[in-house]
Amino acid sequence: MSNISISENDFNRGNLTYLQNSLSELFAHTECKLKEENGGKRTLLKVNCPEYYKDVVRAELSDKIAEILVIKYKYDYFKSVVKVSGLNKDEYEILLSSLIAADLEDDKKYVFDRLKNLNEIAVDGVYNFRLKPLRKKWMEVAGYIPSCFINSQLKEFISFLVENKKKKVYIDGGRVYDGNYRRLKRASLLDGEECVITREVILSNGGYVEISGSIPPKDENYLSEYYGDKIIFSPRIYQ
Repeated sequence: MSNISISENDFNRGNLTYLQNSLSELFAHTECKLKEENGGKRTLLKVNCPEYYKDVVRAELSDKIAEILVIKYKYDYFKSVVKVSGLNKDEYEILLSSLIAADLEDDKKYVFDRLKNLNEIAVDGVYNFRLKPLRKKWMEVAGYIPSCFINSQLKEFISFLVENKKKKVYIDGGRVYDGNYRRLKRASLLDGEECVITREVILSNGGYVEISGSIPPKDENYLSEYYGDKIIFSPRIYQ
């Protein structure tokens, strides 16, 4: 058996919950045993897996930890430094999601490459000591954001992000799925419970949205405004 350990400060222990929820099927299929321990200020997740599956499990863990760092940690950073007038609360959260999505895949690959061979990972330690060039880039991006940012600018920015994207994402029963019908839960790493579907779609980096069933009015309005004719309505996918 092989052991992989992931730790996080207690303030962000929800990140370890995201790991477990995102990879629950993988853990079950590979017969991994999980143990979560709390040592006061830190929470430790121990993953014990058969040697045969070690490389697969480690790669998938690295992939999700990379998501945590380039979504949750980037979100917290931008929220602390990006202060704009001209947007309501929901639009501000959508702006933060858009800033994260703009470089998400490149950021994620950069982080993944620094995690993929590790058996012990302190998530906050990786952020503080291994990602300085990435954090510098985020600081530069934040510096370009004007202090007044209105809805028309937000719409233009999102339109630019999705302009050449070919991937399709699916919304069914209020849940968002990627092109392989895998449930997406990236928005659970962000604060707030409003416009979750809109933010999930933005974080998916999809260019087209197929909607089955009803969605909250706010999400319907924002998706219609930002994606326009890139939205397709269809019968329910899942019953």
